[in-house]
Amino acid sequence: MFTGIVEELGEVVRVDWQGDGAVVTVRGPLVVSDANHGDSIAVNGVCLTVIETEGDTFRTEVMKETFDRSSLGSLAPGERVNLERAVTAATRLGGHIVQGHVDGVGTVVSKQPGGGWEDVRISLPAGLSRYIVEKGSITVDGISLTVVAVDDDSFTVSLIPTTLELTTLGRKQPGALVNLEVDVIAKYVEKLVAAQRGAN
Repeated sequence: MFTGIVEELGEVVRVDWQGDGAVVTVRGPLVVSDANHGDSIAVNGVCLTVIETEGDTFRTEVMKETFDRSSLGSLAPGERVNLERAVTAATRLGGHIVQGHVDGVGTVVSKQPGGGWEDVRISLPAGLSRYIVEKGSITVDGISLTVVAVDDDSFTVSLIPTTLELTTLGRKQPGALVNLEVDVIAKYVEKLVAAQRGAN
């Protein structure tokens, strides 16, 4: 589990394809500093398992299912990625509960500069808008953000200077793909309500 507070901007070192999957090597001195085999690190919001560390890099295996459901298939050496280690019992929950399980891939539609911040509109895959509410939480490429506005096919977030500087969203332009994870609580509530209706 994660909080959606990006700890470090990492860099993809190499992608070694092995059939439908790949072994991805990522440089991230901070997240590697205490990483061990089997630990979880979120890469652009996708929970991945460390299989090996060497110096300031870690390696992780990415399977076809992950590539099919996220934007990780487009990763290339030199690309920057958002990194976050899994939470511990002593971690401050600065964002919201993030599983690292991507619900869909959106596209940056527009970026509108404001007074030191940017409003970013992102398209929504079909079926996800029902889980998103104004002033609710959403994870974009592993970043916990507050929804400013939402409609049937897109939502808007406002990015403060710190987010623009310390995450990949400051660099992504219209047309860029982003991983989306909706608030898991909304999905559980939907299932419970549906079960209750079915019982009546």
